[in-house]
Amino acid sequence: MLKFGIVGCGRISQKHVKALLDAKDAKLSAICDIKPETMSSLSEKIPFEVKKYLSYDDFLDSDIDVVSICTPSGLHAEMTIAAAKKKKHVLCEKPMAMTLEDADAMIKAHQNAGTFLIIVKQNRENPAIKLLKEAVDAGRFGKLLMANATVRWTRPQEYYDQDPWRGTPEMDGSVLFNQASHHIDLLQWFLGPVRSVKAYAEILDHDIKVADSAVAVLKFESGAIGCVEATT
Repeated sequence: MLKFGIVGCGRISQKHVKALLDAKDAKLSAICDIKPETMSSLSEKIPFEVKKYLSYDDFLDSDIDVVSICTPSGLHAEMTIAAAKKKKHVLCEKPMAMTLEDADAMIKAHQNAGTFLIIVKQNRENPAIKLLKEAVDAGRFGKLLMANATVRWTRPQEYYDQDPWRGTPEMDGSVLFNQASHHIDLLQWFLGPVRSVKAYAEILDHDIKVADSAVAVLKFESGAIGCVEATT
């Protein structure tokens, strides 16, 4: 049975706890956060005792097999690479990283360590999405020529104000990183790699330092074209 540890005990970590409680071949063994009160709040939702760590280094030195990274986005690369050095498998929340260079470094670290690195893209497991993917791969719709992803969400200023990392280039990224990443992933899953992008990204309606709205036109290697529209 794989022993899991969760680092980052904020809102999304509760989803990981629920999944682990339902899992047959995995068990939650430890949690870690720099804020004791946040860690205590999460531990109250776990119906058995787990090890608690304020230090990520001490957490990695424990007997866990897999690290679930639920920290702010800008910490994903550093924490993923550190876990690889300790021979730990990683399940990392989206977005994978803030830069392509960091993403490549994460992959290389786990290739060198011989460990697994998995990015959370749970929409690929939605029953309707899986059926659609099977139909696309079987050629039921012929050659796909055009596709788009539209993400018209509402995030009030209070959403960004609740944590100091939100809305920052170092830790948040933008609407494309946090809100639209699943949709962009599905576009590429269905149509394949993107060859080129032309885009506009702007701060239109929030007091933040990254784009809350973006539009992009995509050219896929298959010859198909598409667009992404995202806003909070």
